Amino acid sequence: MTMETSPLPPLSENDIAAYLCNTPAFFQRHAEVLASITIASPHGQRAVSLHERQAELLREKIKGLEQRVMDMVRHSNENTAIAQKIHAWACTLARCIAPADLPQVLAQGIENAFDVPQAALRVWDVAPQYQGAAFAQGASEDTRAFATSLTMPFCGPNLGFEATAWLADASSVQSLALLPLREGGIDSTTPAFGLLVLGSPDAQRFDATMGTDFLARMAELGSAALARLR
Repeated sequence: MTMETSPLPPLSENDIAAYLCNTPAFFQRHAEVLASITIASPHGQRAVSLHERQAELLREKIKGLEQRVMDMVRHSNENTAIAQKIHAWACTLARCIAPADLPQVLAQGIENAFDVPQAALRVWDVAPQYQGAAFAQGASEDTRAFATSLTMPFCGPNLGFEATAWLADASSVQSLALLPLREGGIDSTTPAFGLLVLGSPDAQRFDATMGTDFLARMAELGSAALARLR
């Protein structure tokens, strides 16, 4: 009586790939196999050797890495330039002697240093001697509550915020940034005592996807300077 054996399953491509990965000496024993392998080039219909294809892959990888390095250098240069502008703007605020001049110096400094078409701000809960100033007027309770609710700069399209009316040419504004002014960090729970508005006719200038780290630092610097009004 003979026992029938079930046929072995055929080898799959995965089996072959696993064998070659686990048996690197195979190509040492059969170097002619490696040299004879040809594959289609992605850059045309011609066939290339495996060595050529590997060289192409390495060139493409190097090209991609070079592009990433170039992007990193460009972003680094841009960030350095912005940091220098923020430093110069902060020095301008520090040189302002009269507290009542700070709101105008702050807004004009942003327009000049950062090429922002329009900037305006309002502060509230100021000291009695400043309560009649223009910068202390026009912020409703809703706007004050909205400013307090912000724990990071808002960037996006002009949705008809009340604060947009503070800008000299509000009708031309397509995108804006709203920066809460409060004591401490911008993300603290301390009630805001002001709101800074930056407006642009360019709909992409203050995009909702843009990074806000530098804007947050500007809000904190501005808040520290304007605290002299309280």
